[in-house]
Amino acid sequence: MYFATRDCDATAQRVVDAGGALTQGPLDVGDRGRTALASDSVGARFGLWQGGTHPGCRIVNEPGSLVRNDLSTPEPGPARDFYTALFGFTLDGNPDLPGFDFTFLRRPDGHEIGGIFGDPTATASVWQTTFEVADTDAVAERAVAAGGTAGAPEDSPYGRMAEITDPFGTVFHVIARPPAQRG
Repeated sequence: MYFATRDCDATAQRVVDAGGALTQGPLDVGDRGRTALASDSVGARFGLWQGGTHPGCRIVNEPGSLVRNDLSTPEPGPARDFYTALFGFTLDGNPDLPGFDFTFLRRPDGHEIGGIFGDPTATASVWQTTFEVADTDAVAERAVAAGGTAGAPEDSPYGRMAEITDPFGTVFHVIARPPAQRG
């Protein structure tokens, strides 16, 4: 999972200042951009990307593309503090999921970029990626046919979701959202 930045070097320094660590970079990727790899204050790994000829995600929030990234962690408080210090994100509770410790992360302009899910049973802090699909059940079936595994699709307040694990062990989620929730 990568965060876009206009200045990779300055953001990398803020990672350290906010209590995280750099594991690689910053370094140039030819003319495509500049990157750094880091871990946050609770150990979740992420990257920074300053676009050059490759700006990053161009298509989001439609079938076959990225919808969101959420941090799952047993330590949500320090994670919230880290990302607000690093990016100036604001935090909003989630009334749609009573009983869950979930906070939306929003840029200073109000745009939602993801969230932080406090999970006391989590054994590590990790960013989880969710992709938009047209049909969750069909994608889960195709994933299994291609050598992966899929959890049973479930309905949520946001759409029908399933957890997929590819043949190499990478876990991600898929969701088919109602058209009114896209965008």
